[in-house]
Amino acid sequence: EEKSQEMSTNLKYLSLGILVFQTTSLVLTMRYSRTLKEEGPRYLSSTAVVIAELLKILACVLLVYKDSKCNLRTLNRVLHDEILNKPMETLKLAIPSGIYTLQNNLLYVALSNLDAATYQVTYQLKILTTALFSVSMLSKKLGIYQWLSLVILMTGVALVQWPSDSQATAAKEHSAGSQFVGLIAVLIACFSSGFAGVYFEKILKETKQSVWIRNIQLGFFGSIFGLMGVYIYDGEQLSKNGFFQGYNKLTWIVVVLQALGGLVIAAVIKYADNILKGFATSLSIILSTLISYFWLQDFVPTSVFFFGAVLVIAATFLYGYDPKPAGNPIKA
Repeated sequence: EEKSQEMSTNLKYLSLGILVFQTTSLVLTMRYSRTLKEEGPRYLSSTAVVIAELLKILACVLLVYKDSKCNLRTLNRVLHDEILNKPMETLKLAIPSGIYTLQNNLLYVALSNLDAATYQVTYQLKILTTALFSVSMLSKKLGIYQWLSLVILMTGVALVQWPSDSQATAAKEHSAGSQFVGLIAVLIACFSSGFAGVYFEKILKETKQSVWIRNIQLGFFGSIFGLMGVYIYDGEQLSKNGFFQGYNKLTWIVVVLQALGGLVIAAVIKYADNILKGFATSLSIILSTLISYFWLQDFVPTSVFFFGAVLVIAATFLYGYDPKPAGNPIKA
């Protein structure tokens, strides 16, 4: 019992660590890939969303295969029993899946219009929406420390966002219009992310199915919704230059990182929970900002920024702080 407890704590932190790495690298490469000056057409972000979903399904099928002792017959039976023979269970996932697809497309819109640091921080509002949905839908009770940490987090995020003179000149280059489009995209993504995450957690905790099966179901609907998106938004471009127009090594890195993200998040929800996941992301903000500053050199932090960053880290630890060891009835 002691050992498995320790094991799950290690898995919790390992999965959070990988999530921090994945989130940071995804945002920076995505931003870079959307602003890179290139010959020919730029890649269609709607197609990138679909490819990421397909890669995710592939990875999950391999994971289920590994779980079924690498036996193809077992794999076939599991997939058949869990997905085809339980159509209602599978359909339940159409809701979060549709929302995730919308959200993935919104993230490209946001990153085409906002710089990485601004985007990353604003996107943290999803911690708040997730907490609110958790309280209302999962009837989760948040302790005084957790509410306090959410307030501190919001303050830290606001400070990190505080406009400085150097950003004012950068903002002139972005028209106010595109900045606004980016902001709206992030805000809608925050709400959809909070809702879909909690809904998915609810489904995961109510049923005995493996996370990977759930992700195959999510990916299946995600690909369908994604393809609809491609034809609705980019139908013309598609018929002109094909599905993989403008793809290069960098595009593929972005796609793989996005696919990996879905899997890492599933593992984090399994071993930790949604709100902890949110805090892993806030650590990744700080990393993104440092990288923006040292490598991409498109961002200059101010003292206000550092104060905000310190608050975000403090909130992270406060949120996880448990004054008395309370029993957790929903340990998977």
